[in-house]
Amino acid sequence: MRIAFYAPMKAPDHPNLSGDRHIARLLVAALSGAGHDVVIASGFRSRDGRGDRRRQERIRDAGAGLARRLLRRYGKLSEDLRPQLWFTYHLYHKAPDWLGPAVAGALGIPYVLAEASFAPKQADGPWALGHGAAREAIAAAAAIFNLNPGDVGCLGPLVDDPRRLVSLRPFVDLAAYPARAPGADARGALAGRLHLPAHETWLVAVAMMRQGNKRDSYLLLADALARVEGRDWRLIVVGDGPVRAEVEAAFAGFPPGQVVFAGRLESAALRSLVARCDLFVWPGVREPIGMAMLEAQASGVPVVTGRGPGIADIVQDGRTGRLVPRGDAGAFAAAVDGLLRDPGERAAMGTRAREAVREHHDIAAASVTLDTVLGPLQAGRWP
Repeated sequence: MRIAFYAPMKAPDHPNLSGDRHIARLLVAALSGAGHDVVIASGFRSRDGRGDRRRQERIRDAGAGLARRLLRRYGKLSEDLRPQLWFTYHLYHKAPDWLGPAVAGALGIPYVLAEASFAPKQADGPWALGHGAAREAIAAAAAIFNLNPGDVGCLGPLVDDPRRLVSLRPFVDLAAYPARAPGADARGALAGRLHLPAHETWLVAVAMMRQGNKRDSYLLLADALARVEGRDWRLIVVGDGPVRAEVEAAFAGFPPGQVVFAGRLESAALRSLVARCDLFVWPGVREPIGMAMLEAQASGVPVVTGRGPGIADIVQDGRTGRLVPRGDAGAFAAAVDGLLRDPGERAAMGTRAREAVREHHDIAAASVTLDTVLGPLQAGRWP
């Protein structure tokens, strides 16, 4: 099937790294892996982060114009070259879809969403325009793939058939992740570059440094680790962004060399580093899904994080990591301290983590889930 793919937050081919771009690319790969011909419909970004009504109106009007141009372009193609299904990833009130509903409706093809979210309390807020557009798009969708179970409660009242809400577990391409290689021998060159003792316990945190959830998680992480007894461990922080100075200041009270800032790393280098660490630590303040935690587990590294609907679908408390109440620095510190004292349990959790990813979160399973729904939709029926 020919699928027009669109991500209003950030296109899969956007030059800037982000979790949103990463998931978009994974979805394209999973759809392609199921045998579909996926084409990026547009790189148009619809997000307004300021709540500026006039800016939202300009984005809406630009989207309407682009939808008309897409339809003219598709109209010049033979029927066997036109899209047969429209697939939009990550739609919500700040980033509505001004393209897909119009194009899919005019072409008479199924309109499908992945990771759509709806916040009823925003109906009369500064994003009311986008909120209304998101509501209409969700109601028009033939199927909605939910990566975060926490979104389902607010989506349910907008659809006329609960079968339209389809669970899709977050996923990775496990083959791209090296298995964990702990110990001084595996860390040799890396330990030298980071100026870290290869024989100590390595913790790792990976996240962009920006305002909001990420900043708050970094500050809580610094608070929590300051409470951990003993100092025979090191923290490697991977990430960069506009609040880096504030993040570094939060860790300034630790002994020299206790916390190392590795900056932003490309995918291969990041995966290699994480696979040589002992424990992934991230509070996950208001984190919706937690792809970095899933990736750590793919390499067999256990996780300590805050409990949330999407996170609990990834991290199995007591089996692949520890889940603690969100925002509780004391509980987070206790969980980290317990695993620092028990290397055998850490290793067992890491082994179970990689197996859990293989069984439940690999891209092959995602391809099957997607295709099970999309194939029948093309034929105008439900699976």
